[in-house]
Amino acid sequence: MKGLHQQSSLLNVLMDNDIISKHQAEKISVEFIRQKKPFVKFLVEDKNVNAVQIAQTLSTTYGYPFIDLTAFDLSQIPEGVRNEKLMNKHNALPLYLKGKVLYIAVSDPTNLEALEEIKFNTGYTTEFVLTDEISLHRSIEKVLEEEGDGLDITDIDSEELAGMDVEEERKEDDSGGDGKDDAPIVVYINKILLDAIKKGASDLHFEPYEKAYRIRFRIDGVLQEIARPPVTLAARMAARLKVMSKLDIAERRVPQDGRIKLALSKKKSIDFRVSTLPTMWGEKIVMRILDSSSAMLGIDMLGYEPDQKAIYMEALAQPQGMILITGPTGSGKTVSLYTGLNILNTPERNISTAEDPVEINLEGINQVQINTKAGLTFPSALRSFLRQDPDIVMVGEIRDLETAEIAIKAAQTGHLVLSTLHTNSAPETLTRLLNMGVPSYNVASSVSIIIAQRLARRLCQACKTEDNVPNEELLKLGFPPEKVAQGVTLYKPVGCEQCTGGYKGRVGIYEVVKITEELSDIIMRGGNSLDIAEACNKLGFNDLRQSGIEKAIQGVTSLEEVNRVTEG
Repeated sequence: MKGLHQQSSLLNVLMDNDIISKHQAEKISVEFIRQKKPFVKFLVEDKNVNAVQIAQTLSTTYGYPFIDLTAFDLSQIPEGVRNEKLMNKHNALPLYLKGKVLYIAVSDPTNLEALEEIKFNTGYTTEFVLTDEISLHRSIEKVLEEEGDGLDITDIDSEELAGMDVEEERKEDDSGGDGKDDAPIVVYINKILLDAIKKGASDLHFEPYEKAYRIRFRIDGVLQEIARPPVTLAARMAARLKVMSKLDIAERRVPQDGRIKLALSKKKSIDFRVSTLPTMWGEKIVMRILDSSSAMLGIDMLGYEPDQKAIYMEALAQPQGMILITGPTGSGKTVSLYTGLNILNTPERNISTAEDPVEINLEGINQVQINTKAGLTFPSALRSFLRQDPDIVMVGEIRDLETAEIAIKAAQTGHLVLSTLHTNSAPETLTRLLNMGVPSYNVASSVSIIIAQRLARRLCQACKTEDNVPNEELLKLGFPPEKVAQGVTLYKPVGCEQCTGGYKGRVGIYEVVKITEELSDIIMRGGNSLDIAEACNKLGFNDLRQSGIEKAIQGVTSLEEVNRVTEG
């Protein structure tokens, strides 16, 4: 009963401050009883209430100071107060000491039991500071990773590797790790993988050439050279990576695909998708980092404008229809899809996905890995889904007419379908479906919204500086005349110790188009992508270029970056 009383108290505060409506509060009260998670966590993860708004409102109401954990140095947390059991039990993070007072970050100020238990455990007087649930969750995970039994990585660089027995390396003994000379390779590769994770890389490239060997990371969408180990180690490094991926180390003539699970601590692991490719001078290996936590970011962290978020949320709330997300490889389509699926992932819904490959693992979702050789294709998986009593179906990619027809049939018969296409814009997605052979009336009646997206690098907030661009140039580049007249302040990258070349992280740039009656009429008449684009503009749907300009005006990214990702 105590939990329900705390929940009621928090709900009243959030209603009084217009964070949630009375109608939402009634639904939340009923649904929360079935959940086994803290109330604020439930609001953020299951009901998609803005985490920062909750924290700031509760801070004002309860009188506890608000802290932005993203700007807090977690290494400063005193050693003696880190208790994994209590941090997990109470969703609380001890932060710093002032005299004999220990300040504890929480997202729920009614959790007074946390104060008492941590006080008893540490011997300090305890006080709350409030933070948002998303930052709190990430910070606790990060602290526990550092505390856990992580990999013991010794510093070793390519100069040390060069001291290995070169003659031994030239032998074609690709046993992958049994000899004593392999120990430095094992340590070095583990260190490379950890460095990639720490630097926020999305991909790693191991590239052999005739007289050199190069390792590159893709950080914030841009490849950067990280190391040049001795070329004599090419075969041994490839063999080690293939052993870790459970691939055939004796087969060097054809491409292979595998997977690595790297345990960072007792509770945290990262998956790598591995692809090998025979080249003139050995096997090039590319690894994609698959981090399930990226699906837990929450829709507010992805960069949607308020009107775009509203359209997406409205489409997710529909019982049927098709949501299509489009963009080139590496534009964040999977994260957008899984953010939507995470919102929909409740005990009342049956969700099935067909993917090639499965990149993000989510409990509560039935994920199917496509296996063409075994006959498990997108169409066959979709047909099976429809016999499995689904509510929501996700198809990794619509590649052909057969897949498109089954997906559209599902969307027309009471199912919500999410999928992706490789097109450049929302209007082109509609014409792509028509060109595949899907009848125009099926496209018009089944597609609910289309989201085209790109990822732009975020400017580092610590070092960005003003970029003086003449108003005449801004108008030529497509900036809205009314905003230019009001005055626009743009920023450009500088570079500092906290960032990479003036950028830190990425943000989505979106074109979100709801299929209205006007657009349906154009589709039915057989209109081309230019007709659809013109209609979208009149209806007030920003295209990628306009959305990118808006991000530049907000100071989130630079004009140079907008030009790069929107091909402006």
